[in-house]
Amino acid sequence: MFSVRGDAELAARAGHLFASARTTFLCAARDLRTWSQPELRAAMVSRMRAVGSPGLTARKLLSPVALADEEARAHLRLVRDRGAGVRISAAPLPHETILIDGRVMILAGRESPGGREYTVTTSQTLIDGVASLLEAIWDNSPDLTAYLHGDVPQLDADGRMILKALGSGLTDETAARRLGISLRTYRRRVAELMAKLEADSRFQAGLRAGELGLPR
Repeated sequence: MFSVRGDAELAARAGHLFASARTTFLCAARDLRTWSQPELRAAMVSRMRAVGSPGLTARKLLSPVALADEEARAHLRLVRDRGAGVRISAAPLPHETILIDGRVMILAGRESPGGREYTVTTSQTLIDGVASLLEAIWDNSPDLTAYLHGDVPQLDADGRMILKALGSGLTDETAARRLGISLRTYRRRVAELMAKLEADSRFQAGLRAGELGLPR
């Protein structure tokens, strides 16, 4: 077991492990920035591209925040289409982890000014314990497609009009005037719509609506 500080040191000392998987490769992370060093991302993409290799099973377990932007969604769709399993955990992930062949585990620590601390271990007791926990979360998490389409928010006529106004590029004042409502009411309804779509911004609301196939 050893620990390193920051992505660069992890890439230098353990980057080769990412490409060493032969049977199983499980990545559990809050979002796609957890393993952000270019060398590490390249190694992980290589593993995802190799999912068609005989005997190799690759899986990604992520929290919903990983779907916040379209670039991340496109990456995950590509990973899924190449044969990797992608599931979205509704519950917070207790560990951001990579498990390789059930023999090597890399745990990501908390963010800090000096960079994350990563622990690399081959302790079978630790690996088995974390693996069991992640397997339980995996079994209770929907896959990417089911997550995106299984709980489609229901929008009434007013909600669809607000969404269309957001996508039109109109100012709030102009949109409110066209809809025949006050500016204050329009902005309140925009906030309600964003909450229903689980979006942090108006741009994300548009992306989320498109992903779910909602009319705009």
